[in-house]
Amino acid sequence: MVRANGAVSLRELARVVQTSEVTVRRDVRALEAEGLLDRRHGGAVLPGGFTRESGFPQKSHLATAEKTAIADLAASLVEEGEAIVVGAGTTTQELARRLARVPGLTVVTNSLLVAQALAHANRVEVVMTGGTLRGSNYALVGSGAEQSLHGLRVSRAFLSGSGLTAERGLSTSNMLSASVDRALVQAAAEVVVLADHSKLGTDTMFQTVPTELITRLVTDEPPGHDDRAATELQALADQGVQIAVAGAPGGSGGSGGPGGDSVPAGRQRRDVPLPGPRRQVTGTAAGLRAAPSLGEQGAERARVADLRRR
Repeated sequence: MVRANGAVSLRELARVVQTSEVTVRRDVRALEAEGLLDRRHGGAVLPGGFTRESGFPQKSHLATAEKTAIADLAASLVEEGEAIVVGAGTTTQELARRLARVPGLTVVTNSLLVAQALAHANRVEVVMTGGTLRGSNYALVGSGAEQSLHGLRVSRAFLSGSGLTAERGLSTSNMLSASVDRALVQAAAEVVVLADHSKLGTDTMFQTVPTELITRLVTDEPPGHDDRAATELQALADQGVQIAVAGAPGGSGGSGGPGGDSVPAGRQRRDVPLPGPRRQVTGTAAGLRAAPSLGEQGAERARVADLRRR
């Protein structure tokens, strides 16, 4: 099935072979050890190491429930009248479908799929970058896309990618996509990463957002057996990344914690507490933010709490 389709989900494999996902996951792990496939995003793909990237048709069928939960929670962070940038990806496409209901919103994007999801939203203005179309993920890339973002300033950037680690941050398998994502980050005051648990602990070739620049991660609850994802979540929180965890469909609704911000019905949210200040940034790489002071952190927490109350 992987050879025929390029990728397959664990759920689909379990249905076809009429067994549990636990059994399928164990067998996929054994096939990966033999070099026959790679485990990715709640499924499996043809082997290719750091440089291989599945196309949109394959990605759209993987971790669909998780992406839906993540998109619901991420959409609750967006306020009426905001200006944001949204990168390319299947998870950001799900987010865009929910942003169509936010009045007065301005969305800058290099993704045709994001623009299409918002095309009929009367109260949302969509601004597209220039650039060259990359057919595998329907995104505009290259110098034209990057130059169109120069001088832009928005409140937040919502980005996805191929992998996320505490050591390197967000990464992707394609150099052109990585370059545009970095330009999107430079245009935003805050960076929100959307990544399901299967991307946690996965490292790919090109870094897009170093951990120091990630304001918040929106993800789903890792399975109890996934120690790698749980460890990576804690490591990201230790470095000052705010973690928001959305439950899969079927979970009970809730207020979302002490902030009182609403969560769509049928979703759960868990904010991982920050154990300490963000680590200091070393080096002189252009574009890296200095670590906030304790006073700045207190002001930021107060601002977030006020937004949640509203």
